[in-house]
Amino acid sequence: MSQEQIEILQRALKREKAARKAAEKILEDKSRELYALSEELKISNEKLAASVTEKSSQLEGVFKNINDAYVVMDIKGNVLKMNSVATNFFGYDISKEKLNIVKLIYQADATYAFESFNTLLNTGSFSNYTARIITKKKEIKWVQINATIIYDEQHKPIAAQGIARDITELKNLEKQKEKILKELEKSNGELYEYAHIVSHDLKTPLRSIDALVSWIKMDNEGSLDATTLQNLKLIEETLETMENLISNILEYSSAGSGTSESQDVNLNETMLNIQKLLFIPEHISIQILKELPVTKGDPTKFQQLFQNLMSNAIKFSNKEKGIVVIDYVEKPSFYQFSVKDNGIGIEKKFHDRIFKIFHSLNKSKESTGIGLSIVKKIVDLYEGTIWLESELGKGTTFFFTIKK
Repeated sequence: MSQEQIEILQRALKREKAARKAAEKILEDKSRELYALSEELKISNEKLAASVTEKSSQLEGVFKNINDAYVVMDIKGNVLKMNSVATNFFGYDISKEKLNIVKLIYQADATYAFESFNTLLNTGSFSNYTARIITKKKEIKWVQINATIIYDEQHKPIAAQGIARDITELKNLEKQKEKILKELEKSNGELYEYAHIVSHDLKTPLRSIDALVSWIKMDNEGSLDATTLQNLKLIEETLETMENLISNILEYSSAGSGTSESQDVNLNETMLNIQKLLFIPEHISIQILKELPVTKGDPTKFQQLFQNLMSNAIKFSNKEKGIVVIDYVEKPSFYQFSVKDNGIGIEKKFHDRIFKIFHSLNKSKESTGIGLSIVKKIVDLYEGTIWLESELGKGTTFFFTIKK
């Protein structure tokens, strides 16, 4: 072998060694990167496993400790899992016996139950489904259920889960409430009829006494002294007061009763009717600041409401020029009305007391202490509130709200 061939072979070996060394360096670097990546992946997997374990533990805790019945079933209705609350409530132990949800359906609610299950399949969930179920002990219970569908990776429904709340006691209370309301409505009707009868029976002897007093005065005209005439006048005034009291009590007894049908009430027409009925002295003016709204309710009750407030304002006016101002403001869900006067005013300590029946601050034959009680009762009937602002010697403003 010549010298030249030997040199060529040496150069080739040198290049091969350099290439092998470079390859080893690359392999060493990639191995180091792969090891580092493997360690990172190992740490991530450990964290993920810990997280899964933690979440599983949390879910298991929720499953065991939830206060409502929790049920998982397949699409055919076979119960796969229940918590202890569900086991106790329904009476079935699925570790010992098979259970299909159909067995729990109360027969009268079957159609509704199947329609609701179809809704669940189509929409993926439903809320506040309420129906009866029948337990293993043949007890009929009311439940409210919220349920969702469980899907596989291809979004195919494979199961359903739901939380059922026992509302049996609530339903029983609702039935009792309905029964009590019906009995109360019947009782109120009977009391109202009784009030009418008593009113008539009480007014009859009063009118007889009034007639007798008139006959005595006529039969003895010119022969009665001033004292006797004054006494007869007091009797007549007392009879008038008693008749007003009886009428007001009857009005109060009917003020809080509901009406069978609500209708449109034009309060502008109501005001015209009231001004025709009320005696309004010449020195008192009624001012309605703007056109009043049309609202829903009983025309008679709205007339009672405004008439009593306006009558009070007129009755307790002590100024040479008295005014009664009617106004309102419209709110999103109600109207706020006001009846303002420039009369004697009411002390702050009496603001609550005046709405109680028979609590009149000014004892007179015109005042029975029932008018503002009727007002309060009607406002309550229409789910409103009433209050007042007043200053002694300057006047009073009554405010009240009526739902739209």
